[in-house]
Amino acid sequence: MDGAPRVMVVEDDHTVRTVIGEYLRSAGYAVELHGDGATAAAALGREIPDLVVLDRMLPGVSGDELCRQVRAASDAPVLMLTALGTVEDRIAGLEHGADDYLAKPFSMRELQLRVAALLRRRRAADPVAVISAGRFRIDPARRRAWVDGREVGMTTREYDLLLHLARHAGELIPRDALLREVWGWAGSDASTVTVHVRRLREKIEPDPAIPVYLRTEWGRGYRFTPDGDAGAWT
Repeated sequence: MDGAPRVMVVEDDHTVRTVIGEYLRSAGYAVELHGDGATAAAALGREIPDLVVLDRMLPGVSGDELCRQVRAASDAPVLMLTALGTVEDRIAGLEHGADDYLAKPFSMRELQLRVAALLRRRRAADPVAVISAGRFRIDPARRRAWVDGREVGMTTREYDLLLHLARHAGELIPRDALLREVWGWAGSDASTVTVHVRRLREKIEPDPAIPVYLRTEWGRGYRFTPDGDAGAWT
């Protein structure tokens, strides 16, 4: 990304939108503000920014619909803001393609840290050579992945998750370790990992309901077997 990273903020509350904009600008970001889904959708149709901070509950075009629009055109990270407190509501935002979420009320410092973490992971060009493991080929420098020669499109967080799993192929990885190493946060809602694992399976597994690459070991964590060998676990 050339120059200051471009961040779009879509929030219908004027005060919250203004405070977020001022805080992110002071942190060095180029910020574009929108107060409703319709104007944001039009702007996204012209150009996708480097990251989108998106209120899920918007008048007109919903935050979920805007997230789908971003996902259809780009792997730009989406940080969803939600005033809905239940785990199910937060999971719904992740299911529509968000990479991370913050529940209101939140601190501006936490918002800035999450924005920085998402952008850092997206633009990191890892010098490690292309990973060839089983049926998978992953190019860290170009952030691209293939399964059986078929390129798989995925979001920033899905790619980060697959890359981490590939680097630890065959190892049992607990969910809290994935939260710490892939998301960079300890003690977050573990359902975040569950949702992203499910979304990743939908893209890499022949049958997501019967995974052969990314297996769950109940109560212990996940194990990635890139050759498709399910092994003895269930």
